[in-house]
Amino acid sequence: MKKQGILFLLLALPLGLLAQGTLSGDLMMNVRFFQKDTNIKASGNPLYDNVLSGSENWLSLRYNVNGFTFFVRGDGFNNSNLKNPTAPSTDFGLGAWSISKDFDDLSITVGYIYDQIGTGILFRAYEDRGLLIDNALVGLSLKYKLNDHITLKGFTGQQKNNNFVNNNRYGPVIKGFNAEGDFGAKNAHFVPGIGVLNRTLDATSMNQVAATINSQAAGTRFEPKYNMYAFCAYNTFTYKNLSWYVEGDYKTHEAISVADDKGSITLLDKPGTVAYTSINYGMKGIALSVSGKRTENFVMRTSPNEILLNGMLNRQPVIAVLRPERLMARYTPASQDVSEMAASANLLITPNDVTSIAATYTHINTLEGDELYREGFVEANYQGLKSWVFQLGAQYLEYNITRYQSRPSTIMHGITPFAEVTYKINEKKSIRAEVQYMDTKNDYGSWAFALIEYNIAPKWSVSLSDMYNVAPNKGSDNPNYKDPGNHYYNLFAAYTKGAHRFSLAYVKQVDGINCTGGVCRYEPAFSGVKGTLTTSF
Repeated sequence: MKKQGILFLLLALPLGLLAQGTLSGDLMMNVRFFQKDTNIKASGNPLYDNVLSGSENWLSLRYNVNGFTFFVRGDGFNNSNLKNPTAPSTDFGLGAWSISKDFDDLSITVGYIYDQIGTGILFRAYEDRGLLIDNALVGLSLKYKLNDHITLKGFTGQQKNNNFVNNNRYGPVIKGFNAEGDFGAKNAHFVPGIGVLNRTLDATSMNQVAATINSQAAGTRFEPKYNMYAFCAYNTFTYKNLSWYVEGDYKTHEAISVADDKGSITLLDKPGTVAYTSINYGMKGIALSVSGKRTENFVMRTSPNEILLNGMLNRQPVIAVLRPERLMARYTPASQDVSEMAASANLLITPNDVTSIAATYTHINTLEGDELYREGFVEANYQGLKSWVFQLGAQYLEYNITRYQSRPSTIMHGITPFAEVTYKINEKKSIRAEVQYMDTKNDYGSWAFALIEYNIAPKWSVSLSDMYNVAPNKGSDNPNYKDPGNHYYNLFAAYTKGAHRFSLAYVKQVDGINCTGGVCRYEPAFSGVKGTLTTSF
């Protein structure tokens, strides 16, 4: 870390003396204060028994001068529970750095690189602080504009190990190539592309893979391979009001980690494939989008030894719509990289300027035909009354709890009607009320949720909400049964001034799955105070 910091200074300071550049940056801070609450099981670990508080901090700086861009980010974790939701973790160091230089047609970047090929199914190096995903490629990237229609990209390096800050990387080496075009004729436009990826295991990773295979039953053993190759071809076609994206991906035979419903892990020697498409069409008063994906054994990791959020080389798009409503968001389906057949259709109708109606149907199975997810959703918005906005809708849900959350009960069935009303007091002030009710006999049972929010644009936002387990499930698939049910309060306030935003919330949160962009992880119950600060300069 010290050597990297010195390298950054040695390169940046002389250039800064030669020419005046521009400096920009951003800061993000999260603070948590843990308050024990045995009723909701926010207890029984060091967070509530000992440390009582924790924080995460990210400070990024960018300096541009003479075609160079210098980037550095410091990461700090002080008794943080992001890495392990039930235990504190403390670390500090240089989370990312890079140096880029733009020539006429060539761009060179060395250091921590965030990029992707196509939609990211083949390769995506990205950051998601909410889930503590930071799988930057640490190495070299070259981009070359061959002509006005074709751009070439190549990269090589190792992936950052997200479990550590101080310059720790996974051992395997990653190499990739991407060529993308941009062509048009009259009303038609094509953006085709191809991608190639190679991952070579290091000796330590190979020894671990071999040891796991040798411990398996004789009929499941095989000879692992050092190299995995993956390929993709994709194209975006637009014609007037029509847009169609299609992508196909293939990876060669390699050891992949497959878990059964009980969590037992087995290594299998399998190739992998993904077929993905999305079609969007719009005209006055109506818009339709349809998407589908077939995935078979397309597990992309730095090595077969990595599971959960560790060592991910890609991100598969989630076909289901990610719902912002509190109760629906608890049962968001994560993309399945071993076996998934998914399709979704979304229809939007706007018969006039003040009314819109949206409907969605999503259908997801395994390739073997096992049910994973069903959603029927409809909502209507009306703005025909002065100063008022009304929203009304309902969701029908079927959700495989066993597959998505490793809990009993297999398929959860739920119906969730919801309503939202916003009243605009004047140009700056508004008040919004929201109610939801989820009727289900599975998991925790039925829920009611209510929220009231007051906004003074552009500075203040204050809200109060409660999520109540109105009809607790007494069955064995409810790990937290209590009769009567629990209240989960949330008192929230945010203040914004220019580029600075402060928020503070008193939170009671039920345990469950937190998902972002199809990537999900389990989070235990929380009780206490959460604060955030974000700013840029």
